Amino acid sequence: MAPDPLVRLQTVSKIFPGGIVGLDAVDLDIISGEFITLLGPSGCGKTTSLRVIAGFESPSSGKVLLDGRDITALRPFDRPVNTVFQDYALFPHMNVAENVGFGLSLRKLSGAEQAKRTGDALDMVGLADKLRARVSELSGGQRQRVALARAIVCEPRVLLLDEPLSALDAHLREQMQVELKRLQSRLGTTFVMVTHDQTEALSISDRIVVMNKGRIEQIAPPATLYDRPATKFVASFIGTMNLLQSRFVGRDGERLRFTAGTLPLEAISETGQSPGEGEVRTIGVRPEDLLAMTEAVPGTAPARVDSIVFHGRTLRLHAELEQGAPVVIDAPRQAEGFQFSAGDVAHIRLRRGANCPVLPS
Repeated sequence: MAPDPLVRLQTVSKIFPGGIVGLDAVDLDIISGEFITLLGPSGCGKTTSLRVIAGFESPSSGKVLLDGRDITALRPFDRPVNTVFQDYALFPHMNVAENVGFGLSLRKLSGAEQAKRTGDALDMVGLADKLRARVSELSGGQRQRVALARAIVCEPRVLLLDEPLSALDAHLREQMQVELKRLQSRLGTTFVMVTHDQTEALSISDRIVVMNKGRIEQIAPPATLYDRPATKFVASFIGTMNLLQSRFVGRDGERLRFTAGTLPLEAISETGQSPGEGEVRTIGVRPEDLLAMTEAVPGTAPARVDSIVFHGRTLRLHAELEQGAPVVIDAPRQAEGFQFSAGDVAHIRLRRGANCPVLPS
């Protein structure tokens, strides 16, 4: 039995002036203690969802519940929710301790209690030695940690993070992803993060909400989204996916057999049902699930290589099947016998055991 949600968006819609749809009847349950990420392209509704939870936006219809209580009409500062903003929103005229303790100063706490909680919050984010430092003296990563400390010091039930790492360079961003997950695990606080960066979402989330055009396309753990996308949008948005129009040719136990032109493919039906003989379906194939060889053998199909892109340990081949369908293949860079160049013909086949999803029409 699923636990009761801490936060629930109940058929929430948001219509902006001019009839622009920000959210379209969104239903979302957020479980206490989880790290959940709202992911999608610009304009998909992820930031609007966050602002509705925070109270910065009022829904046009629907309800926001917290612990089963309707908080739709509550002002932001009356909700047990704090937000970490993309630009940190620190006060430049205050030092680190004053920034972190600002929220506590509005509460009826003794000076000693405020100082202790401020120090504890800074210790959690590894900045105990920066208590008296000016904001202008801090690096981007340190400012982000101060913003986090300020958000957690008041012990919110829910911490909202609005693209909190987008201003950091790639190396620091990766480091802060680890720090964010460590902090969330240590606190046990519910984190709700907005990002357009799929790698970031996949690396630290317990569940991901993929949004598109104001609606939720799929909610699932990272591995499920990657391996079993529910829609073509999710398949194409999460990682790289070849979407191949394929004809059903039969069944072998649980595995469904298809052909994309002359390329044999296998997939597993989530429903257990088979398409009709000869029916065309879209099969999703990850680049790492295709093998490229220099010689034709049974079970392979020719694909002309258009370009090759360096991807560290792998080389990404952009190619075209005989019927004109584009296909992307990831090949180990130091694989013995790998000798493709643009214009060559690669003979490709599906990796044994690959689980290719059958995507809805």
